[in-house]
Amino acid sequence: MKINWGTSIVLVFIGFISFILYFVVKMNSNKNLEHDLVTKEYYKEELAFQNEIDAENNSKSLKQDITLDKNEEGLVITFPNDKDYQKISGTVSLYRPSNKRLDFEIPIMLSNSTLIIRDDVLLEGRWNISIHWQYDITKYLFKKSITY
Repeated sequence: MKINWGTSIVLVFIGFISFILYFVVKMNSNKNLEHDLVTKEYYKEELAFQNEIDAENNSKSLKQDITLDKNEEGLVITFPNDKDYQKISGTVSLYRPSNKRLDFEIPIMLSNSTLIIRDDVLLEGRWNISIHWQYDITKYLFKKSITY
């Protein structure tokens, strides 16, 4: 049997489609390549986004914002000196884009105007830090991406 150019084109198309379908099935069935939303309750958090915008605007209006420094103990978060540290409450959330199992959240409990996150809980790499804090009745939000 002799194969003409029309049969060859059909065989190439069938081979290409088979190749693409193989990779689609392979990618969708591989547990190592699962894709998740950033948060589990994404749409619920989207509705509260205006509160975050207001809190970020409150942070921008401060004379001195939160500062982050790295030292031998870990990550040092310094709150504004013009605020009484005993009236500050909230949470610090650290999000690791490459591995959601490394994400964690700690409450803000201050004995002075600084909070230290120990070096042994932070692996080297990129972290997104969100500090939701409140002073009296005003809410503030500090967000930053850091490379630790």
